[in-house]
Amino acid sequence: MIAPSDAWRRALELRSAPAVRDGALAAARVALAWLFIYHGASTLFGAFHGAGIHRMAVFFSTVAHLHPGTFFAVLNGITEFFGGIAVGVGLLSRLAAVGLFFDMVIAMATVTFGNGIVSNAVGSGYELNVALAGLALVVAFLGAGRISVDAWIGGLLAKRASRRLEPLPAPSP
Repeated sequence: MIAPSDAWRRALELRSAPAVRDGALAAARVALAWLFIYHGASTLFGAFHGAGIHRMAVFFSTVAHLHPGTFFAVLNGITEFFGGIAVGVGLLSRLAAVGLFFDMVIAMATVTFGNGIVSNAVGSGYELNVALAGLALVVAFLGAGRISVDAWIGGLLAKRASRRLEPLPAPSP
C-alpha cells in the first residue's frame, strides 16, 4: 500500500510533468476555440441561429454604445472567429489569446459589468466573461504547448537553424 505522503508526492510530480501541462493547455485551447468560434461565426455569418452582422451592429451601437456599430460587430466577429481558430490549432496562439482576452474585457466594460456577476438582464452577468478571459490569459502566458502548430513550426525552424550551424567538411587533399 502506498503511504498518503507518497501518493501526494507522486501527484505533485505528475502535475509538473510536461505531458500533463501540454494536455491541460490543449484542453484549455479547445474549450476557448469551441466557444469563440461559435460566437464569432454567429456574429459574422449568422451561423447557429446567430444574429449576424446587422443585428450585432444594432446591439453594439445601442446596448454597448460602441460606434460605429458595424465596425465593432465585424471587429468582434473577426476576433472571436479567427482568434478562436488560431487558439484552437495553436497558431500564433499567444497573440490570439491576448485578442480574446481584450474581447472579453471590452464585453465586461460595455455590457455585462453593470449587471453584476450573475444576472438575467440583457447581456447577462459577467461570470462567463471572467472565465473566458482567465482561460485566454493562461494561453497568453503559457503559450500553446507542444501539441500545437506553433510547436511544430518551432521544431522545423530549429532543425533548419541547426543545419546552418553544422561545420562544412574539410576539403580532401
